[in-house]
Amino acid sequence: DFNTTAAKAGNTFGFSLSKQLKKGPVVLYFFPAAFTSGCTVEANQFAEATEEFAKYGTTVIGLSADPIDKLAKFSTSECRSKFAVAMASPTTIAAYDAKLIFGKSNRTSYFITPQGKITAVHSDLDYRQHVPEMLKAAKAWADARK
Repeated sequence: DFNTTAAKAGNTFGFSLSKQLKKGPVVLYFFPAAFTSGCTVEANQFAEATEEFAKYGTTVIGLSADPIDKLAKFSTSECRSKFAVAMASPTTIAAYDAKLIFGKSNRTSYFITPQGKITAVHSDLDYRQHVPEMLKAAKAWADARK
């Protein structure tokens, strides 16, 4: 569990993973830096898939070592106000084995059940398979509950 500051649609708020998991599963995805080419495309893809994730009861949260003012802008423009992005501390980055270089996180996505169990991980600096892999995990989780 961790607590941090997040932004959605440019508005900042306190974020708690444990509180969010009480509402359903979470896709927690780490990305290196807001407004870089791969991270922008990945955020656009997660934004486009937000409604599909919601069909499976899943919330998407992006995490980066960027400062909150930068993430607030990113949440509006690149995340299209569809999902929240939050500040990842060095401790959180290390706890999720998502360290890249110079305090930045790599590109790793986790599907976490409401019980806090990680059932899928996709770690690849290439952004292209993160959304499909996490959608597959969300669908599998939802199908298992039918």
